[in-house]
Amino acid sequence: MGDPHLLSSALSTAAGSSSSARKHPGPVEERFSDPSPSLTKRPRVAAEPPAPGGSAPYPESEVRSLVMMAGGIYPLARAEALRGLAAVLEKVDVSCGLGTGIVECCYECAAELMRDDDESVRLAVVRLVGLCAQKFAARMDIGGKGAKGDSDLMDLIFQQLSSMARDMCIKVRVEAFSALGKMQRVSEGVLLQSLSKKVIKTDPTSGCIINGQKLPPRLIIPCAAGIFAHGIEDEFYQVRTAACTSLGALAKFSSQYAEKALDLLMDMMNDDTEAVRLQTLQALFHMATYGYLSMQEKHMHMFLGLLVDANALIRNAAHKILGLVNLPKLQMFKSAVDGLITGLEKNPEEQDIYGILFSIGKNHGSFSANIAKHLAKEIAMASDGELILDKPRIKALLIVSISAPFSDDKPKKLDIPSIIFSHAIPLLGKVSCALGEEVNQDSLLSYLCHKGGMPFWGSRSISAEFGESESCKVETVEIGAQIENTAKTTKCLDRVLVMQAIESILQTVEGAWTIKTCNICEAQTILRTCNEELKVLAENSSGSIGAFLSFLCEYLVAIQLIVEIWQLIQLDNSYAFGLTSHDILLDKLDISLRRMECCYAGLTRELEFQVLELSLLANLLGLSKIGACSKVVLGKLLWVINRLECLCADGSCELSDFSREIKKASDANPICDTLIGNIHTLFELFHLKQTKDFGMLKATSAVLQVCDSNSESPLSYICGLPVGVKFNISLWNIASHHRLWLRMSIGDSVQHTFVEFSSFEGNEEVKTGSMVVPLDSTPMAHSFVLRVCLLMECSYGGISTNEGGHGGPSDCVVRLSDELDVYFVSAGQR
Repeated sequence: MGDPHLLSSALSTAAGSSSSARKHPGPVEERFSDPSPSLTKRPRVAAEPPAPGGSAPYPESEVRSLVMMAGGIYPLARAEALRGLAAVLEKVDVSCGLGTGIVECCYECAAELMRDDDESVRLAVVRLVGLCAQKFAARMDIGGKGAKGDSDLMDLIFQQLSSMARDMCIKVRVEAFSALGKMQRVSEGVLLQSLSKKVIKTDPTSGCIINGQKLPPRLIIPCAAGIFAHGIEDEFYQVRTAACTSLGALAKFSSQYAEKALDLLMDMMNDDTEAVRLQTLQALFHMATYGYLSMQEKHMHMFLGLLVDANALIRNAAHKILGLVNLPKLQMFKSAVDGLITGLEKNPEEQDIYGILFSIGKNHGSFSANIAKHLAKEIAMASDGELILDKPRIKALLIVSISAPFSDDKPKKLDIPSIIFSHAIPLLGKVSCALGEEVNQDSLLSYLCHKGGMPFWGSRSISAEFGESESCKVETVEIGAQIENTAKTTKCLDRVLVMQAIESILQTVEGAWTIKTCNICEAQTILRTCNEELKVLAENSSGSIGAFLSFLCEYLVAIQLIVEIWQLIQLDNSYAFGLTSHDILLDKLDISLRRMECCYAGLTRELEFQVLELSLLANLLGLSKIGACSKVVLGKLLWVINRLECLCADGSCELSDFSREIKKASDANPICDTLIGNIHTLFELFHLKQTKDFGMLKATSAVLQVCDSNSESPLSYICGLPVGVKFNISLWNIASHHRLWLRMSIGDSVQHTFVEFSSFEGNEEVKTGSMVVPLDSTPMAHSFVLRVCLLMECSYGGISTNEGGHGGPSDCVVRLSDELDVYFVSAGQR
């Protein structure tokens, strides 16, 4: 390995010869206001040799060749050489002596070419200088060899990049401002100078502190004066955007700089270009994240205007900033809250505002307590003690008020009236959804009831929930912190109360099942009532719990049908011919089981186990109707038993007595004569099981709509000729492997059309699309009604009951949508 001293000397010689190698140094040297050679020259800091035995990861010849190319006469070659040096520099380890020498050499090579007359060369120079600045900063962080004097060097690089930010080329200016924003070390004096067009005189007795280190005062070079003030006034929005980004990024180095940069950034909110305003808000958010954004009263009017901006992206960005910013005065706090409420009234769909209100209240506990006291008086003064809780203003103020106990104002005792907490309880669902992951709904409901002086959950104590003492005397802040640390499990309305209702209903259903043999009529009445209660809960719930409630409704329908079928079996033991009530009920039961199996994605093992056992019972009842073994029923029975055994294969669950006895009977007698003879005994072995674990259950559904037609405005057709019908289709939780069909029927005539997903938009959660479906033949009539619904193929039961080859589904189907009536009238009749 070559000596690094020799490498550095050789490379610097090559770099020094670059000026003479180029024939035209270019008239652009006059474009800098400061012709001082200090912009491009600085004393060399000699690199120390690496430790003995080390290896050189960077070939000396490669770096030397690139430096020589950078001094060539062809602009493209010079630019390519600089990009090559940048690629080498990215892999350099500045902790070793050779790496330091390469960084020094690359920087000096780039500094020589800052005044090149080619734009591509100057662009490559800026990128290389910016990369060198990062390496020098890394060397200062690790205290590597040659780091002495790097503080002055970082200021010098800032000046050089500032001068490049005045370049005539827009790309160079954009790159220069981007590089300024990536600076990791720079003195406060240089930063302040970059904001002021007037050159600041340095006090020789003063210094500055950057990153915890006392630094000596520096001489301010005029080329940095007001560079950001010029940048935000640039005629090209790309330059203004880059300048705003760097303004926010550098705020973390100095609070004084951040305060003055805020004035420039707020002026940029009047920019005509939307991209600039969005980037300005992003810069403000960056400053708020580091805690350097303290909103001033003179800026509030401008900022409040953003909350009602016509652009939703700008409104959303302003909301996020308000959730982090510090508002020093109560009047500013009230103005911010009022501005958010106004925005909520104008755009009620922006429910995230409730979460922002909670964050603002939590960050300003004493101000939130003030709001709570005034709101409590308003509640007390309301006529007849009533308050309209559906108004956005009241809901917003309640959320701000209940956020006060969660604030960090621990030294202050925040006395929140209990009436605030009691009035927030009816809004629990909306409040919890608006707060997102802030609180767990169970804990929030317990907390609100406790603070509102209302009993909750009987024997379950609030102290056990929050770890309080027996006297329930615990600091409010500690309770708030406990709630904050609990992850929210669902966003459904009043999840705790819904789960309690489900548990109660399932217990009632289990009790009704036990009395089915002695009092069938009473059991049927109880089951119908429970089903109606579940439907009411399902209409007011969403997400996984909504899907679970819908599943339970289907489950109870199946139970009701089984009870009715059992009643028929007990009343009549003879085997009738033709279609009977028994056959109709069995068909309905089969459809219900098919829907539970195929129309719910993400079934847990426990839920799937219950569906399969219901299917076993349904097939058993089918055998009782036939009175002899059916190959179709027997095939389904064996398929279900195999599925149950697969679920129990890992030992996490085991077959019930009911399933075990059916398996024994089918194994002992393949034609299932034993099953037919022991139906009554096997039926008594079947028991319902409660379950509350529904996982991430999703309901598969669809909505079908016909375009431009109703009973008062029917579609036209010509008798006997085909006619096209346009449908709008919305699909929920339909995967790409699902096979969907449109079934269109006129009396006994049925036509199936396959639904292609290629024209649909969206994802597996929601798909929407439209399609024109031709009805192949129309009747010779003045008018007719076409009945249409959406079907999904499923392989439930392992055996297909449909006959393929007729242009329709080749497997069992379930109906996804309600049946739709499409009205037609002949053209001649119209």
